Amino acid sequence: MVRRLRSTAFDPVTEESTAVTHPFLDLPPLSAAHFAAIEDRVARLLDTRQDVVIMQGEALLPLEGAIRATAGRGTVALNVITGPYGQTFGDWLRDCGATVYDLAVPFHTAVTAAQIRDAFAEHPEIDFVSLVHAEAATGNTNPVAEIGAAVREQGALFYLDAVASVGAEPVLPDAWGVDLCVIGAQKAMGGPAGVSAVSVSERAWARMAANPRAPRRSYLSLLDWKERWVDAGRKALLHAPAQLEMLALDACVERIEAEGLATVMSRHTSAAAATRAGALALGGGLEPYVHQATEAAPVATTLRAPSGVVASELVARALATDPTLPLASGGGALAKGMIRVNHYGPDATPDAVQASLAALGAALSEKGLAVNLEAGRRAAEGGWR
Repeated sequence: MVRRLRSTAFDPVTEESTAVTHPFLDLPPLSAAHFAAIEDRVARLLDTRQDVVIMQGEALLPLEGAIRATAGRGTVALNVITGPYGQTFGDWLRDCGATVYDLAVPFHTAVTAAQIRDAFAEHPEIDFVSLVHAEAATGNTNPVAEIGAAVREQGALFYLDAVASVGAEPVLPDAWGVDLCVIGAQKAMGGPAGVSAVSVSERAWARMAANPRAPRRSYLSLLDWKERWVDAGRKALLHAPAQLEMLALDACVERIEAEGLATVMSRHTSAAAATRAGALALGGGLEPYVHQATEAAPVATTLRAPSGVVASELVARALATDPTLPLASGGGALAKGMIRVNHYGPDATPDAVQASLAALGAALSEKGLAVNLEAGRRAAEGGWR
């Protein structure tokens, strides 16, 4: 609970000090016990018995830190690319001195366990696998349970980016054999962006300890957290914690617990189904970017803009009617052809989906394209499961 404290401000007219209330300033220190309790809460969310370390920054911090801690010269990595983050992971791995084999699949689809096994057969020396669970940027999601079984057969270390998927679909590090599972709270969890977490297996800790180039005495260092926090009984924090973000993460997980994780995931599944059905019925030339519904991420639905229409311009017109809508165009080269409906967190609702489709329909109509707003509305309503 945030404590309201009173500070003083000087009034030059009366030459007196006046009390000013700041609900989010001058907070009491966040105790190590409270910090550890929040980690325990995140561990329960992931149903994991692995060590969970909360990192004091956006999810790129543990994503990079985990790779630099476990990969180095001698590492042979299979880096799966189903979107832009997979490309980034490959860059980090190469920078660490690892030998990297990229397995890239078209962004409109997902990778399969069979493709993973084929890569292992071609390169039996692979001992590290990096994968993004759900790519919010491209709208696909990968079958991690099946891939995890293949990685276990290989005996490789399994690194998973579950930043977008956690809260929208199951994320089960222990059941899937994930050694490093990174999550962030800012998408499906509906929480803060400035704090993140990683679950770490014993195998991953051992790999870090054997890596002479693993970051030490560094903000990127997971080994610092293990030695000075986990192994020390979680009694003294390494540095002053980001209190507002930690309190927000605690409240975020508490809200998920109150609603029920299954219910939260169901909302996201329904939002994806409703958006896909509504877009198809709306017409105007919109098409799902991810071809198969089974490979589409529940956290965001990506759509292919009609021929001759620039996606970023269409989105800008739709947002002109309501800038709070969860709409965006694709990033980089995808800005011309991709539309994203980011129905995650508080936007995984029927109202957000319907409003987004209506705004896109109106923008398409302004372009002179034939749309059926009522058909789109009914299809989205029927698609909400």
